[in-house]
Amino acid sequence: MYKISICFISFWSLFMLSLINFILGLFFLIFEKVIFIEWEIISLNSGMIVMSILLDWMVFFFMSFVMFISCVVLNYSYDYMEGDKNIIRFIMLVLMFIVSMILLIISPNLISILLGWDGLGLVSYCLVIYYQNLKSYNAGMLTILMNRVGDVAILLAIGWMLNYGSWNYIYYMDLLMNDMYMLFIGVMILLAGVTKSAQVPFSSWLPAAMAAPTPVSALVHSSTLVTAGVYLLIRFNYLIVSSFLGKFLLIISVLTMFMAGLIANFEYDLKKIIALSTLSQLGLMMSILSMGLIKLAFFHLLTHALFKALLFMCVGGIIHNFKGIQDIRYLGSLEKFMPITCISFNISNLALCGVPFLAGFYSKDLILEYLSMMEVNMLVYMLFYLSIGLTVCYTMRLSYYLVSNFINFYTLNSLMDESWGMLKSEVMLLMGVIMMGSILSWIIFPSPSMICLPLFMKMLVISMSLCGGFLGLELFKLEFNWGLFMLMKYKMSYYFGSMLFMYSIFTFGMNMKMFMVGYSVFKNFDQGWNEYLGGQGMFKSFIMKAKMFQFLQNNNMKIYLILIILWIILLLMLI
Repeated sequence: MYKISICFISFWSLFMLSLINFILGLFFLIFEKVIFIEWEIISLNSGMIVMSILLDWMVFFFMSFVMFISCVVLNYSYDYMEGDKNIIRFIMLVLMFIVSMILLIISPNLISILLGWDGLGLVSYCLVIYYQNLKSYNAGMLTILMNRVGDVAILLAIGWMLNYGSWNYIYYMDLLMNDMYMLFIGVMILLAGVTKSAQVPFSSWLPAAMAAPTPVSALVHSSTLVTAGVYLLIRFNYLIVSSFLGKFLLIISVLTMFMAGLIANFEYDLKKIIALSTLSQLGLMMSILSMGLIKLAFFHLLTHALFKALLFMCVGGIIHNFKGIQDIRYLGSLEKFMPITCISFNISNLALCGVPFLAGFYSKDLILEYLSMMEVNMLVYMLFYLSIGLTVCYTMRLSYYLVSNFINFYTLNSLMDESWGMLKSEVMLLMGVIMMGSILSWIIFPSPSMICLPLFMKMLVISMSLCGGFLGLELFKLEFNWGLFMLMKYKMSYYFGSMLFMYSIFTFGMNMKMFMVGYSVFKNFDQGWNEYLGGQGMFKSFIMKAKMFQFLQNNNMKIYLILIILWIILLLMLI
């Protein structure tokens, strides 16, 4: 009863707060209002530690979506984690995660941003290792250590901002074009955003974080942890666009988008495919940000949060029913056993592909048409459209394995749609996936964007999507049993399954040398000469001296006789 009351209170509190924030966001957007609140905590010489709060339409909309998805995830978790003895601890960790994200969203100050940033990193580590086994511990260490690079970058930016006397970066936007200090701060902020949003070469932690429970994945990969980097760069966007950092961000984000789409076509783990899909969409958001289209990137951030959370919830239900099986080669024929989950899964997949009049269409189509109007490199342009085709390709492949394929699991099964609590959460998000794309586009872009392009460029999105869908459905149906094709398929699966050897190069490769140097120093210095000359050596020397003095201070006859003999010998020598 206690658990039910906590879940019930958390759900309705977050839902009402989400509704209030959405209404406030509408009000602030229509009347173009911004509220800035400052509270000076302490003043040290010329630097002040100030708690600042920035409230504008972007903050309210983002908080509204975070709280809405969180309340749905908590409602979903109660049934998904049924029977877990530590469910109260799980709910508390999720609530701490939400608080850290909200602190990050409302902060225009680097100090308070760091509090939310570190809170996200710490709580995400606790959630990734929630299932206490070796795989979870390894994934948790990889996640927190790679995010620690971004934390160090923000700490360096905080130290460098002492040159200005305040950590409120919005005061110094006029200095961005010609100030070297602010450019260095921009490099640090870019590094922090890239690590948190898992761009190349920091991409390897995102699929590894799938060791967390599926409700956590739904929250992390939709609106909280991975989107924190995108949101931070939205706030610092003028700095990124006005310098060479924009071109650098464009290169790595487009590479991330293309790489994630390519790897997802060779992955067989259900949750990892969705995680790589998140990575691809993050690359899309970052690339649009690097071109200065802030509203468009934020719009895609919100629509993506809805259908990605729904995708993870449907995947959680499927894994729940299949008793923990995540390999898509064992799944199939879900429409016969789990119709509502299957409908939700396919609609969210179609929204991800950008099918007209679903949430993803309004943002992705607009992004690609804006891209066609901008002066970008032909290689970047081609990679954008190839990535769109690859997105449809792995989505159709996934739908084929889950829906059309014959079931390859147990002959006798008890598959069925989940409990009402899980279905209710899925249906709530399904309504958002269907309706919120158009509603948000009418709100954020009140006047329609008239983009005039040639017929060929207008049809390019549709043609690439159709080509990708055809490849996804037809190419992966073929099972090549000939020697050469089997060898090629094995080699490609191994190459792409290791994320282009990113684990070996950027994770294990960079850590291994440091661990070896640390072990050598520990063995030869800490436990070698340092111990011999320092701690243990001094301890043994003191022991010997103490024993000698203790021996001398013992008042026994032997010492007196020895001293008398020594005294006589000395007298005889002097005489």
